[in-house]
Amino acid sequence: MSKEYGVLLVSHVSEIADGLAKLISEVAKDVTVKSSGGTPEGGIGTSFDRIEEALSSFEEETVLAFYDLGSAKMNLELAIETSDKTVHLYDTALIESAYTAAALLQAEAPFDAIEEQLASLKIK
Repeated sequence: MSKEYGVLLVSHVSEIADGLAKLISEVAKDVTVKSSGGTPEGGIGTSFDRIEEALSSFEEETVLAFYDLGSAKMNLELAIETSDKTVHLYDTALIESAYTAAALLQAEAPFDAIEEQLASLKIK
């Protein structure tokens, strides 16, 4: 199941997105994890173009997407609209939920079980 789904991480800071991808790779070696962080100029923020590029680069048809702050969500939503991928966007705690999802994908947990675990991490 780990090859059916990919994980996309979007943060306003490239080091956060890249560092989280590195952390996740320790527990989910078979899960494709891609990150998009910061602006093209290396600043703090997000870039629709960078997010769209990361999303379209997945071989997997289904992507679980996680983000840190509101404008990252907005750019993710725009990228999802232009993508042919099936994307599940989570309004959850970024680090905990992305790590949990990837670990469960690695363990080949059913998608319903992953959704159930992520529900408890939803930001209200």
